[in-house]
Amino acid sequence: MIFRSRFAPSPTGPLHLGHAFSAMLAHDLAASNGGQFLLRIEDIDRSRSRGHWEDQIYDDLHWLGLQWPEPVLRQSDRLAAYDKALDDLWARGLLYPCTCNRKDIAAATSAPQEGAPLHGPDGIIYPGTCRSRHDRMTERPEGVPLRLDMTAAGLALLETDQSNATIGTFQEAGTGPDGETGTIEFTLDEITNTIGDVVLSRRDMGTSYHLSVVLDDAVQDITHIVRGQDLFEATRIHVVLQALLNLPTPQYIHHRLIRDDTGKRLAKRDDARAISKYRAEGATPADIRAIVDL
Repeated sequence: MIFRSRFAPSPTGPLHLGHAFSAMLAHDLAASNGGQFLLRIEDIDRSRSRGHWEDQIYDDLHWLGLQWPEPVLRQSDRLAAYDKALDDLWARGLLYPCTCNRKDIAAATSAPQEGAPLHGPDGIIYPGTCRSRHDRMTERPEGVPLRLDMTAAGLALLETDQSNATIGTFQEAGTGPDGETGTIEFTLDEITNTIGDVVLSRRDMGTSYHLSVVLDDAVQDITHIVRGQDLFEATRIHVVLQALLNLPTPQYIHHRLIRDDTGKRLAKRDDARAISKYRAEGATPADIRAIVDL
């Protein structure tokens, strides 16, 4: 099997040091294993994606010395594939429409039971308000957010192995935020209590990050996913979707996050650490590698 890694930025702002670190690490690992490094543009958020940011991504990554095969896969060209997967999950009774907004969810979770977690990898854990509100419809509704019924999804996976409460497993070759590494397993109770029913189709996108990334990694034959520790918890969502959609589970390599002087994780709004600004100030690719200690 050929080692295949990828870097999948969204063209919604400038690349910063954290992006550079993740891209270079994925590129270097592919090179050292005689594999292939791919670039993917995650542009499903059409309201925020901009062509000039996509051009800047290509320019900055080439300046860093990274190369990838053409053409680059763009999520905006794959909407039909996401739609087909939603049809499949809907037909199996694993999705339901949700009309709750953030204010509704916050109000419903304002008095959680003692010891119950409030936040998961997708923000506030959804209390399931719409799960029983809507009768199951034959046709999948259009223009309405759809959530994955995580309990139903977990039970569907357990049907194949009733003797084992573990519904998902992945190999972690890096480290999670709490030092997790090696074989990572999780149960139905864990995902229902700490993740909940995640959105798989947003009103303005027709898909979601979780669904798209799983399908795209599969179609590109990605064997090793290199990304930040901030996405470690979301991996359980992705492993569940991979099992439901009969897709392979790659190996995961979650890496440390690049932070500012106060310890805060870098974000796109942190323009002071944009790669383009380092370039304008005369930095070299070697300087960037030194800064991120790669």
